[in-house]
Amino acid sequence: MSSQKESTARTLVVALMVCLVCSIFVAGAAVALRPTQIENAQLDKQRNILAIAGLGSPSMSGAEVKALFGDRIIARLVDLDSGRFSDEFDAQTFDPLAAAKDPALSKNLTGGEDVASINRRENYTVVYVVEGADQQMETLILPVRGYGLWSTLHGFLALQGDLNTVQGFGFYQHAETPGLGGEVDNPNWRGLWPGKEVFNDDGQLAIRVIKGNVDAASPNADHQVDGLAGATLTANGVNNLLNYWLGENGFGSFIDNLRAGEA
Repeated sequence: MSSQKESTARTLVVALMVCLVCSIFVAGAAVALRPTQIENAQLDKQRNILAIAGLGSPSMSGAEVKALFGDRIIARLVDLDSGRFSDEFDAQTFDPLAAAKDPALSKNLTGGEDVASINRRENYTVVYVVEGADQQMETLILPVRGYGLWSTLHGFLALQGDLNTVQGFGFYQHAETPGLGGEVDNPNWRGLWPGKEVFNDDGQLAIRVIKGNVDAASPNADHQVDGLAGATLTANGVNNLLNYWLGENGFGSFIDNLRAGEA
């Protein structure tokens, strides 16, 4: 073998060994950091739930978030088919998004059912309750999701104890265009939701994002939120996900049962 061939072979061997060692380090780091990543994701979710419920402040430390969440927030499992609370799984550990991918724990949505473009809906999900001193429900926090322009928007809708007035609304995960659909994260836009009413006097779903700005003199102003400039498709996605999750295939029957004291 010529010296040139030996040099090439040695270079390839060294490169292979370097790649192997690096891959081992990367894989090891990924495994070692996985628990921290899971904990951080859970912490971010709790922080968002607290913010949408109007509890705490964005500057809270991780320890403060955990303490406040554990003190004020109660996780409850809901059977979406029956519209009632369930003990089928542990609400503390149940993962609705994972369940939505499992044919045994979800249903396929077809045609007009899938207005939010989520493809499958889990049979069970987890809602979050804030109770007052008398153990009466002060706030109900519902997980919602649906497709916008580029991505599925994952968020929470918080309703006051009347199950009609919005306490807060926001998304914790999406990939919409910054400055356009990404304005769903703008605190000013999120601040338009509290106080809005989800249903009209006839009990029909009425909440929606409109084009342009809400006319305060309009009889529907209590059910309307200013649109997102230049992001019509994202706004449509928000309307679609609200229509789905507050409708009969989402939390509609659950809200009805809560009102009747039968959940």
